[in-house]
Amino acid sequence: MRWLRKNLVVIAGLLTLAYLILPNVVVMVFSFNKPAGRFNYSWREFSTDAWRDPCGVADLCGSLALSLQIAAWATLGATLLGTMIAFALVRYRFRARGAINSLIFLPMSMPEVVMAASLLTLFLNMGAELGFWTVLIAHIMFCLSFVVVAVKARVMSMDPRLEEAARDLYAGPVQTFLRVTLPIAAPGIAAGALLAFALSFDDFIITNFNAGSTVTFPMFVWGSAQRGTPVQINVIGTAMFVIAVLVVVAGQVAAARRKRTTIQ
Repeated sequence: MRWLRKNLVVIAGLLTLAYLILPNVVVMVFSFNKPAGRFNYSWREFSTDAWRDPCGVADLCGSLALSLQIAAWATLGATLLGTMIAFALVRYRFRARGAINSLIFLPMSMPEVVMAASLLTLFLNMGAELGFWTVLIAHIMFCLSFVVVAVKARVMSMDPRLEEAARDLYAGPVQTFLRVTLPIAAPGIAAGALLAFALSFDDFIITNFNAGSTVTFPMFVWGSAQRGTPVQINVIGTAMFVIAVLVVVAGQVAAARRKRTTIQ
């Protein structure tokens, strides 16, 4: 009992982590399944056919490429705009600054279906044709708040004396920003960008309202689930999960190496 009380927090954390990872493990296992029918819901036999031909289902890789393209552009747009907004909110004093700070959290707290319907109404009133560009604009607006929050937290923790020291050493505004401010803010910017990419790639509700005839990967999965679930969907899901884990591990290893180098 003493050992249990001492390690209760660790045990609870590991159980929570296992609970979160369990669905991903199921997806991985069923990516090697060979179902008897159209639905990949029960285990039948081990097979690597889906891994050898991940694009064997019509339009699957096309929708995946479209989702990656939209996510990449949405991440770029949201990161650029969100970084500038975060610096403006932290470094400058202007009228309505408090109101803007509060409004930034509105898209994060608002139900996605409300935002999706509002954007659809806006696009229809403007006479815009629903498709790639409306989805991209909607994703940038949706991801913007998350980037602002991530970058703002990092900028608020920065020591302004470092930039003052750079100016004392005759560094210009551009040099100070590129060599001091940007490297310090980079972890927050990277965190916001990764979050924006994940939110954009994974989004279904906002996309479904504003896509028109455009089919992204989440919409393809939703449509396939009504007619049958191809094993290739599990393959793509497993690949994306493994890539995400590798990116996180690589970031942790790079951070540990920088820390050791700094200490030495």
